[in-house]
Amino acid sequence: MNVAKNLPSHLPMNSAESSAESTAKSSARSTAESSARRSVARLAVAAGAAAASALLLCGPAFAHVSVQPEGEAAKGGFATVNFKVPNERDNASTVKLEITLPAGHPLSSVLPQPVPGWKAEVTRTTLDKPLTVHGRQVTEAASKITWTSAGGKIGPGQFQQFPVSLGQLPESTDKLVFKALQTYDNKEVVRWIEEPQQGAAEPDHPAPVLTLSAATGDHHGGSGTGKVADGAHSAEHTDDEHADSEHADSEHADGEATAASSTDSTARILAVVGIVVGAAGVAFGVLAGRRRSA
Repeated sequence: MNVAKNLPSHLPMNSAESSAESTAKSSARSTAESSARRSVARLAVAAGAAAASALLLCGPAFAHVSVQPEGEAAKGGFATVNFKVPNERDNASTVKLEITLPAGHPLSSVLPQPVPGWKAEVTRTTLDKPLTVHGRQVTEAASKITWTSAGGKIGPGQFQQFPVSLGQLPESTDKLVFKALQTYDNKEVVRWIEEPQQGAAEPDHPAPVLTLSAATGDHHGGSGTGKVADGAHSAEHTDDEHADSEHADSEHADGEATAASSTDSTARILAVVGIVVGAAGVAFGVLAGRRRSA
C-alpha cells in the first residue's frame, strides 16, 4: 500500500530529469553544429582567398607596355628589342603605339621590323651635337617610333610585339627609358611615362626600361651583330647588313613570340586553377552545412 501511494510523487521528478537531459543534449548538439559550420565557413573563405591570390599573381603577365632585348643589349653595340603591348580593356582594341626615344642618349640607327597590319614611322631630329659612329659623324637621330593600325589591332585578351633594331647603344648609362603612349579605338590614350625608381614601388603607369649589359670587345650586342648605323656605312655594306638583320630579326621574333605565348598561357592556367579551388571550397562549405543541419 505504501509503494502505491508513493508512485505519483516519483513521476514528476522523472519527467523533469528527462526534460533537463533532453535540453542539455539539444544545446550541446546545436553548439557542435554551429562550431562545425563556422569551421567550414573559414575553409571556404580561405579557398576564396587562394583563388584571389592566384588571379593577382597571374596579373603581371598583361600588366603594361614593356621592352625586352633579344639576347643582350650591350653598351656600345647594336641590339634588337621587342616592345610588348598588351590590351588591358575588355571593350576596346589598341590601334596605335608611340614610343619616345631617350633624348639624352640619341640613337643614330632605329630600324623597325615590319609587322603585318601595322604601319611604322620613325621621326628623326637634328642633333645639337653630332654623334661619331664607326669613325663618321652623324647629325640626325631618331626621336620617336609610331605604329598605326593598317588593318591590324590588338583585341581584348591579346598582345602584340613590335621588334626594332637599335644602335649604337650608349656606354655612359646602364639603362634606357622609353616613354610609350597606347591608343585605343574608343579614343582612350594610356600614358606609360612614369620612370620606375630603384627601391620604390612600381608606379601605376611605368615607362618601358631597357637594361644594358656590359660592353663587348667588338661593340656589338648579342642579337644586334651586323646591324647597320644610319649614314655610317657605305651603300653596299648597308644593303648586306640590312638583309642579314631582317633574317635574324624574323627568327628572333618567332622565338620571342613563342616564349611570351607560353608565359601568358601558364598565367591563365594558374588563374583557372585558383578559381576552381575557390569554387570547390565554397561548394564544400555549403554541402557540409546542409548535411549537419539535416
